[in-house]
Amino acid sequence: GDVDISHEVWQSAFGKSFDAARDAGGLLDWGDHVARSLEDMGYPNWVEEKGLCPGLPDWEALKAEACWKNFVTPDSGGKGRWLEGPQTWHQDLMPQRLTALGLDANWVVKFAGGADALWAELAAAKKEGRGTIIFNWTPNFTDGAGFTFIDFPPYTDGCRPADGGDGACGSPDGYLKKAVSEKWTKTHPDAAAMFKKLAFTTGQIGAMAAYVDVDKMSHEDAAKTWLKKNKKVWK
Repeated sequence: GDVDISHEVWQSAFGKSFDAARDAGGLLDWGDHVARSLEDMGYPNWVEEKGLCPGLPDWEALKAEACWKNFVTPDSGGKGRWLEGPQTWHQDLMPQRLTALGLDANWVVKFAGGADALWAELAAAKKEGRGTIIFNWTPNFTDGAGFTFIDFPPYTDGCRPADGGDGACGSPDGYLKKAVSEKWTKTHPDAAAMFKKLAFTTGQIGAMAAYVDVDKMSHEDAAKTWLKKNKKVWK
């Protein structure tokens, strides 16, 4: 195809399409990163440090009034708020989870317009000193600042409503894989060999993302900066 390499194949988003493309031929599995991926609801570490929800990260802490009252926002109707990504990302997965876990009497899910709205909420909540629970993923730039995912009941095959379950489960973790065009490995064997050796940790990927999302570098400048500071990793 037209793409030579993919440095981040997220199992949750692209696992099925990756398997199909690999099985069709021309695409090679080039190994996994050390980092594991996760997409779920969580909170910045200072929420726990301020004691805004005693018992976190255990999801059952969300049942207590001493917790949910600290997450009420003007748009939440007197309930604690979970700020999800756009509804097109996961449809009603999180509202279904609230109901299945018996949390919907005191919590409500609201949907953000995009990723930038999630990051703006993190900044606003910190400035205002209030609690916030948002949808997030790892690896991400938020790893460096400190972010914790809520410990929901573990994911099992079939636990989600779309698969016949009631939705009372968290999200599964997954691989973060590298993929290459078979043709590219033949035209660029040295680059292919170097790429196969790379296996980034969560911290390394988070640092790369922070150059763009926090320091506002261009992707090109971020890449140059990271390569300069991490020669031992890639040489």
